[in-house]
Amino acid sequence: MANHVSALKRARQTETKTAANRSNKSRVRVVLRNLRTALTSGDTKTLDATFSATVSTLDKSVQKGVLHKNTASRYKARLNARVKAAKTATKTAAK
Repeated sequence: MANHVSALKRARQTETKTAANRSNKSRVRVVLRNLRTALTSGDTKTLDATFSATVSTLDKSVQKGVLHKNTASRYKARLNARVKAAKTATKTAAK
């Protein structure tokens, strides 16, 4: 355990920041999981809303330092491709 006052303060700050980072990482994982389940369900109405929320959360995670901007961009591009593919699959199935 830390003995100096400054080291004690750093330990407290580390606990606070660790909790915030864990919360932000968890939020990203949950949103990605929700979008992937929406993709498998095939409901296009919920898919649009879920994709929008996912992109927003990914952008916020970049601002908070949870993800690198290129990583978030890669996630968004791949998820957008899957969303578009799911929409075209439902359109061709409806015909």
